[in-house]
Amino acid sequence: MMRVLIMMLAVAAGWCSAAGAVEVKYWDRLPLAVPLTVDQERVLMLDEDVRVGVPGTVAGKLRVQSVGGTVYLRAAEALPPTRLQLQSVKSGDIILIDIEALEGSEALEPVKIVAQGQAPDDEAAKDTAPTATPVPVVLTRYAAQNLYAPLRTVAPLPGVRRVSLSDSAAFSTLLPTERVSIKALAAWRLGDYWVTAVKIVNRGPGKVALDPRHLQATLYAATFQHADLGLAGTPEDTTVAYLVTRGGDLKHALLLPPPKPEAGDHES
Repeated sequence: MMRVLIMMLAVAAGWCSAAGAVEVKYWDRLPLAVPLTVDQERVLMLDEDVRVGVPGTVAGKLRVQSVGGTVYLRAAEALPPTRLQLQSVKSGDIILIDIEALEGSEALEPVKIVAQGQAPDDEAAKDTAPTATPVPVVLTRYAAQNLYAPLRTVAPLPGVRRVSLSDSAAFSTLLPTERVSIKALAAWRLGDYWVTAVKIVNRGPGKVALDPRHLQATLYAATFQHADLGLAGTPEDTTVAYLVTRGGDLKHALLLPPPKPEAGDHES
């Protein structure tokens, strides 16, 4: 029986969002640029509650709300480059944000802000109980970071190794009900788990809603970078799926046999 778990991650690399892509920015003592569009709200997601310090010069022109680790920013008019301070309610640590609001109609995706890992002191480490992150989550995050995050920000994962790919043409049977092309990008293994990153491109005339229940494979977990595919030929017609299998690679998890190659078949 197929067991599919949808995991919503904020990777590095692009972690996943039901509404679309999420931009990931890493705080490492350098101010983070967060552009705004006038009269459009932009969402910043953090791992903890923060207070937002706003300069008086823009206080009446910028609406700021901070709720449960999420900051909502909305500029009422064009704003020059301005620095905001996000201060952790718990630790007092500060993250610097450089905003600039411009006129336009482009909707900007949410931003996930990740603080670079810091080693806790000995006393704090004693008081903190270790938490075990499920291997499928760790593998999916690692795969997304390797594909989309700067290499210097990829967190090391002991025991993981990159594995060679099977024939990518065999993966076209993953979504037989949709007019899409599917190509494997890379695969990694950790213990008894494999994660394969595949690129999915819409080849049909309409949009495609992505549903993990339609994947024809015995999967332990599945994560789509986006919730759907846009019209063919648009920038939104492509996404990446991270497919986790257990006990074997993706090719051995397929439920449908690969199609027979035909003369002249090719994939761009």
